[in-house]
Amino acid sequence: MTRTLRGSAAIAGVATFGCGETPGFTDIELLARAARAAVADAGLTMRDIDGLCTASASATMWPMPVAEYLGLRPTFIEGTMLGGSSFIAHLMPAMLALEAGQCNAVLVCYGSAQRSATFGRKEVVASRRYLDPQPYEMPYEPMLPVSAYALAASRHMHEFGTTRRQLAEVAVSARAWAGLNLEAFMREPLSVDDVLASRMVSDPLTVRDCCLVTDGGGAFVLMRGDRARDLAKPPVYVLGNGTAVWNRQVSSMPDLTVTAARDSGRRAFEMAGLAPKDIDVVQLYDAFTINTLLFLEDLGFCAKGEGGAFVENGAIAPGGRLPVNTNGGGLSCVHPGMYGIFALIEAVRQLRGDCGERQVKGARTALAHGNGGTLSSQSTAVLGTQDVL
Repeated sequence: MTRTLRGSAAIAGVATFGCGETPGFTDIELLARAARAAVADAGLTMRDIDGLCTASASATMWPMPVAEYLGLRPTFIEGTMLGGSSFIAHLMPAMLALEAGQCNAVLVCYGSAQRSATFGRKEVVASRRYLDPQPYEMPYEPMLPVSAYALAASRHMHEFGTTRRQLAEVAVSARAWAGLNLEAFMREPLSVDDVLASRMVSDPLTVRDCCLVTDGGGAFVLMRGDRARDLAKPPVYVLGNGTAVWNRQVSSMPDLTVTAARDSGRRAFEMAGLAPKDIDVVQLYDAFTINTLLFLEDLGFCAKGEGGAFVENGAIAPGGRLPVNTNGGGLSCVHPGMYGIFALIEAVRQLRGDCGERQVKGARTALAHGNGGTLSSQSTAVLGTQDVL
């Protein structure tokens, strides 16, 4: 069934708004600005939107106020909340709804004023205990999510000899891409030594191994492929999509060095009829530097345990052998609570040739990968231009 959906839907419009620090805006206002811009980018109006996919960490029934605020009366609604992977996971139900004729144009949107509205760690811990109880971890009040990712990083270092310098290479590469992106929040030069000398947050991760805390909104419009060809911008086709969940708590992972991206990636590649060697540009959810290593391995770009060596010497930086997180990623561009939608937007912009100084020449295929929770939910999308259908 999923193989028949290959290329059946295309992303017709994308937009971001308020990435960085945008005081005075609420979550829904950031979302709305990005949503209206994405609809306009597709050459549509809000009256054309009859499908809605959205999620938020701050509200359990988020699609309802979003529909109300945007003035939508959608015939298809999807609000599954899987953390930062949600907006890439929304692709499959949206594609099925489009194929079934349930709707014609699906708006996928997100907004968070996390930086401007940040409050203290005690409140964060208390809210997590209430909203997302984890009975085996929360009684000890870990500094989640960073301590969970530090645990995975420590295990990877122990098992495979991965070094802190290799982790730092991920942050340095992301910053090099951010330096080419006017939208990126942090663009000043960063070295491996800078990363290693920065404040330790949760051993072995320093503050520069950790994602930004920013504001921002992002949105994209998904349509049936045949209709998208007649719109304003070149369509970017969804060739494959897969989502997998193996655990919620990091302490429930069977192996701290292997994520469910192994499954989500396999499904996405099988649906697309492609392999990692066929991908021109890669956008990974880099909430922490260890994420990039784990996902490069689990998605098949290198063997398990070889992620550290794979990223050395600027291999994923501008001019390297594999362009990864070309907007600067969550480490240097934008990270307003959940980053997945921004990874997909950057993939689309690369395939449309809209990235200016950071454009990857001749990009025809892209992978966007989302991660949610503490290495909990994983969703992978393989995208392509018209000539790879």
